[in-house]
Amino acid sequence: MPQLSLNDALLVVTDLDGTLLDPHTHEWEAAQSWLTQLIKHQIPVVLSSSKTSAEIITMQQEMGLTGLPFIAENGAVIQLDESWSDAPHFPRMRCGTDHEAILIVIEKLRQQHGYKLFSFDDVDDKNIADWTGLSPKMAALARLLEASQTLIWRDTDERLAAFEKQLNETGLVLQEGGRFWHVLDAQCSKGEAINWLKSQYQQREGKRRVTLGLGDGPNDASLLDNVDYAVVVKGLSRHGVILKHDDPQRVYRTQAAGPEGWREGLDHFIGRE
Repeated sequence: MPQLSLNDALLVVTDLDGTLLDPHTHEWEAAQSWLTQLIKHQIPVVLSSSKTSAEIITMQQEMGLTGLPFIAENGAVIQLDESWSDAPHFPRMRCGTDHEAILIVIEKLRQQHGYKLFSFDDVDDKNIADWTGLSPKMAALARLLEASQTLIWRDTDERLAAFEKQLNETGLVLQEGGRFWHVLDAQCSKGEAINWLKSQYQQREGKRRVTLGLGDGPNDASLLDNVDYAVVVKGLSRHGVILKHDDPQRVYRTQAAGPEGWREGLDHFIGRE
């Protein structure tokens, strides 16, 4: 039996690639009926992704979610709700080290150790479109990183472990997404970002919203550990999603992937009208 209702004070937080979006086609038609229901019941849908702010704003426009808060670059950037203009960080908060400083650290390590890796700054829009399957327009937006860097790793697992350790020594972390690796400040994560947004909602509304999170990759673990109910959408990552709080009452793992899995997760937890 579903535990939640569309009439509850809910907050839905969802990853994009591989979760709400098909990992190959970037379509989300299978999720449309649920999105429509959530919008109708004024339940905020917070997009939480490794994507850039520019990409997510475009996605919000297409999905009818314009003006809602979102989490970009795995938690390194938080966009505030458009009605929170009194907030000191309005319209957007950046966490920790900026993109340029991260780039300098990666470049230094690459030169010192000869790591085989490619960053989004090494290539042009066409390469990114080829790697991701994005349109040329969206590929250009994917390069507008503010507080992280996206990498393709072409070296051994042993060398990856060494690279990760060296990043950690400079206060940075390496996160595995569905397809790419992401470097960001160690103090930033999707979990930290959603906890900040939850507290903002509670402060402004005077009530606590029940949170439902959905994700498919290891970089979603911190998000899924910091929500009331979690949907692990079947994903492409070879390491899977390992949660600290993997209670079957709280966590549902889908049979289907992408937007079909997203829909399956909402069907599991929320009663349809």
